[in-house]
Order: sequence, then structure tokens, then C-alpha cells
Amino acid sequence: MSEVRLAAEPRTEFGKGAARRTRRDGKIPAVLYGHGSEPKHLALPAIEFARVVREHGQNAVLTLDIGNGTELALTKTVTTHPIKNYIEHVDLLLVQRGEKVTVDVPVVMTGEAQPGTLVTQDASALQVAVEALHIPEQFEVSIAGVEAGTQILASDVELTEGAELLTDPDTLVIAINVAPTAEEMEAGGEAPEGATPPVGGESDESDSES
Repeated sequence: MSEVRLAAEPRTEFGKGAARRTRRDGKIPAVLYGHGSEPKHLALPAIEFARVVREHGQNAVLTLDIGNGTELALTKTVTTHPIKNYIEHVDLLLVQRGEKVTVDVPVVMTGEAQPGTLVTQDASALQVAVEALHIPEQFEVSIAGVEAGTQILASDVELTEGAELLTDPDTLVIAINVAPTAEEMEAGGEAPEGATPPVGGESDESDSES
């Protein structure tokens, strides 16, 4: 996982009015806490922080330049405006080099299962404990050539070196089942949520945008 450097400014004004003024100045109100230290109220550059979340996700390690010093942090919570969708506030967790942190890492499927199968992903991420500066961007699970009836559990996912699985090992991550026929689809309704289209099946409708 990438380590990203951001300039952060201490905040001395608090409350809704002060937060609005911070956002008008192109910054995001934030709080940095952890390791028993007093919370630090900061202002982050809005455009730069939004780019970090967009490009690297919330697991990116932030090196915060605060005055004459630096702090390492992980993004704990991002609060966005429910209508206008801009970032209103950020909670940051103070971390140290060599420290293990608890994060959710996305699970990404690669390859295609055998023809005539229906693939359903039940878990989109796994929770792991991992060293703060070695957080993986994702865990890849190959389903290439996998037969119907196969279930891939959390314990089956190959983790990066040093990562410890915290999710229940028996959690179902991916299921590969026999694809329903067109008649069964019509009788039973739509495919299950999270399912990928049948591999090697035929469609009665041509692809088009609605």
C-alpha cells in the first residue's frame, strides 16, 4: 500500500461555524487520535485528500506534515455530505512504524470459472491484522476453470506475508454454482445479488444501454 505525504494544519477553532470556514478555505476538518495521546484537531487539503482516497482507498498510510514534525496515520472514518457528496470530516488513527493495524482489504476475483457456472461473491473484503506500512491493496482469488459446486472460504484466500486473518475462517467468500437455465430464470426471477453472469451461457436479449 502506498504511503502518501500531506500537509496538515493545526486547528484552533471548533464548532459548526469554524468547520464551515475551514471547508470554505478548501480544507477538511480532521481529528488525529490514538496511542493514548491527546486528540489533534487538523485541517487537511481537500483536493489532495480526496485524490488519495479515490486512488488508494482508505488504507493508504498518510505521512502528515504538521508544523515542524510528522505523524503517520490511517483514515478511520470519512464523513460525506448526504446530498452534495463532499467530505465534511475525517477521523485519523495515529500509527507507528512496525505496528500492526486492523484493516479491511478488498477481495478481487480473477479468471473465469468453467462454462455453465454462476459465480457469487458473498464477501467483498477480509479483515486482517497487518504491519501498517505493508497493507496490501487487495487479495486476489483466481476462479479460472473452477467447477460448479466449489466454495471458497476466507481460510482459502492467500494472504500477503505477515497478514493475519481476523475474519472468521469459515466465512463464505465466493460460491460457484450450476447456472440456471433460461426457463428456471424466468420462473425464479432475477439472479442472486452479487452474482456474475453465467459463464458460457446464452442471452435472449442483445446487449444495449437503457
